[in-house]
Amino acid sequence: MTAYIPIWLGTTNGIAFALMVLDKKFAKSGARRISETTLLGWSLLGGAAGTFAASRLIRHKTRKQPFAAQMIAILFLELVVLLLWALGFLDPLIA
Repeated sequence: MTAYIPIWLGTTNGIAFALMVLDKKFAKSGARRISETTLLGWSLLGGAAGTFAASRLIRHKTRKQPFAAQMIAILFLELVVLLLWALGFLDPLIA
């Protein structure tokens, strides 16, 4: 089971990154945007690092509140969970 976690995180982060890039493209062209709920949803599913990286690399939604604060909170939460997993505290729950 734990072997799938890196695959899951890689996939969700890739999708979250791509959605941020698409939303930036849509914003520039005036097209219909991707909702913040969708972007934050992918962050919650494991894509917080991808969302954060895209926001910094393409300068998208860096000052938009409360989105930016929520994105950072989700990233912090995911980092804490990953740290707990790496230290073995979550093994009884994942096994």
